[in-house]
Amino acid sequence: MSLFQMEFIDVSQLSFIHDLGPKGLEGMVLKRSGGHRIPGMNCCGRSKMCYHWSKRWLVVKDSFLLYMKPDSGAISFVMLVDKEFSIKMDSKDTETKHGVRIDSLSRSLVLKCSSYRHARWWGQAIEGFVQKNGSAFLTDHRFGCFARQEENIPAKWYVNGKTYMEDVADALEEHLLLLLLLLLLLFPQQQGVRIFVMLYKEVELALGINSGYSKRTLLHLHPNIKVMRHPDHVSSAVYLWAHHEKIIVIDQSVAFVGGIDLAYGRWDDREHRLTDVGSVTLHTGVGELLGNTRFWHGKDYCNFVHKDWIQLDKPFDDFIDRHTTPRMPWHDIASVVHGKAARDVARHFIQRWNFTKPKYRSPAYPCLLPKSHTTAGEQRYQVPNCIPAKVQILRSASDWSAGIKYHEESIHNAYVHVIENSQHFIYIENQFFISCADNRHVFNKIGDAIAERIIRAHREGKRYRVYVVTPLLPGFEGDINTGGGSAIQAVMHFNYRCVRVCVRVCVRVLGEHWMNYISIAGLRTHAELEGKLVTELIYVHSKMLIADDNTVIIGSANINDRSMLGKRDSEVAVIVEDSEMVAAVMDGQPYQAGKYALQLRLECFKTILGAHTDLSIDVSDPISDQFYKEVWMATCARNATIYQKVFRCLPSSDVRNILELEGFLAKQGLDKEDPARAHEELKKIRGFLVQFPLQFLCEQNLLPPIGSKEAMVPMEVWT
Repeated sequence: MSLFQMEFIDVSQLSFIHDLGPKGLEGMVLKRSGGHRIPGMNCCGRSKMCYHWSKRWLVVKDSFLLYMKPDSGAISFVMLVDKEFSIKMDSKDTETKHGVRIDSLSRSLVLKCSSYRHARWWGQAIEGFVQKNGSAFLTDHRFGCFARQEENIPAKWYVNGKTYMEDVADALEEHLLLLLLLLLLLFPQQQGVRIFVMLYKEVELALGINSGYSKRTLLHLHPNIKVMRHPDHVSSAVYLWAHHEKIIVIDQSVAFVGGIDLAYGRWDDREHRLTDVGSVTLHTGVGELLGNTRFWHGKDYCNFVHKDWIQLDKPFDDFIDRHTTPRMPWHDIASVVHGKAARDVARHFIQRWNFTKPKYRSPAYPCLLPKSHTTAGEQRYQVPNCIPAKVQILRSASDWSAGIKYHEESIHNAYVHVIENSQHFIYIENQFFISCADNRHVFNKIGDAIAERIIRAHREGKRYRVYVVTPLLPGFEGDINTGGGSAIQAVMHFNYRCVRVCVRVCVRVLGEHWMNYISIAGLRTHAELEGKLVTELIYVHSKMLIADDNTVIIGSANINDRSMLGKRDSEVAVIVEDSEMVAAVMDGQPYQAGKYALQLRLECFKTILGAHTDLSIDVSDPISDQFYKEVWMATCARNATIYQKVFRCLPSSDVRNILELEGFLAKQGLDKEDPARAHEELKKIRGFLVQFPLQFLCEQNLLPPIGSKEAMVPMEVWT
């Protein structure tokens, strides 16, 4: 279409694309350069010497506007409609004659029109169209969130990587086939679909994930795969924070959100196997695993407390001896959502992509456009076995991570809100528990909300339970038998200290009754490796909260300041509130539980308590004395006692300082002294649950020693 035709009938190649929503406003304008939010960059400020004017074709849609180069049709910039979206036409605001200023969280865009009347028309028309068609994006939603709660959203949860990765693979395969067919029919010249990947660009001296290798590998697979890495540490001055979210969005209609990375060591199932010595043969065919075929090949067999990953560009080479060292099982949680909620996840990705895009000037890296919520119900594919629910997408985002004026901490706000308003119980699985704010090093309020909710229940004389499942040790390389490495000690200092502080707050009010309200536990398992008994903790990487069997938060956010405060690591989560209820039991009474939340809680409890194999274990009532004391607490204590007796394993509350550590290690366990008796003791183990050793190294200063590289980084890195 010629430029004359475009201007004559006010249409472009984007006017009638169904997924972009109704045709909006279009026309030629002059736009002023600048106005972007670019952290770490300094310019001449508002000096007119910095500005230049360019002729661009402006397109206004229901949830965004963009401008294109009129000669090539290339999209130069996309502005998302958000809560700060506003139109100003006064010359004091626009600093130009016949100007229109459009503000959002990410930019102030100034347009110049041919006359005062023309400027008024553009300003009023844009404002009217967006208010009519995009009002959902103009307001601040609950929890201070960029996205509103959507109803009747098909949603599904995943416990551990096996089923998650199966559904991700199936969804990708199904969508790629459907989209490929559609593109071949409608656009034969466009052979295939495009895949956009954003990777966290690590500080290589601090984190050896080798994202550069991942980028090169993906780019070599196909020219339609585009990969960006962010941030550029020098230009952005961002060294301490990371992109921590884990999202996969397909056609902006299916979105996987959670804690499971597509990375080495993440595949696992409810069995949490410790050993995998089987065959070294690699089979390319699809089918059941037969004989002694391995589950985890090469780098996928890992135990990162024993040894961190090396040579990541050699994926099929082992880096630890699987005949002497057990793997560290991986326990994790994720979810999938569809429709409008998936559109919101895509919108977050698009905002980040377009914010990073100026670094990639090649036309091969296009600006991305959000699809309209009006077409979100037209799904080509839905993940099987979903449950309809109310869903809201949450995030931690800020200027450095998403280019927005004000940071967002809606995950933090949602956690605090759900805890404060819970009636019966909360169940938390999280990789960290660095909370209970001291307003010096730790600022998030999750631990405080838990303590206050417990104290309130005690004063009201009501039954209330808190379950926290967290790793027994942080996921850093270090030999805990010698006190660990500096990194593992630094995280232990804050993790253990915050857990103890939360407990102490409860003890001050509740006294010895505190254990009637809160249980803090870890996971451990055992196996036989080359004829020897071995044990290892199960690494809890989950970031999940379940409340009252009707509300669930699943995402990438840890319980620490890095994830929760919004200005630090970037995160994405989903809060699911049930709309489909089922008959259940709560404190011995009939109870209407949410189908999504209840099924997730039952799967978690059955897995960690061993109820999948021991059908006598009843996990239906999460707060009754019979379950809490005789099943949960009894299992925690029994398993921990047996493991200590058999393996003398660490961490242990019997070890309060380094001197006690030496004495503890000097005594052998039954695995060495009496293997036959050790086998008999281990038969009493049920599930994986063990007490969290609250007093482990409580008398030891675990902060990094002065002079170590860990001591040179700011304290915020560890919190």
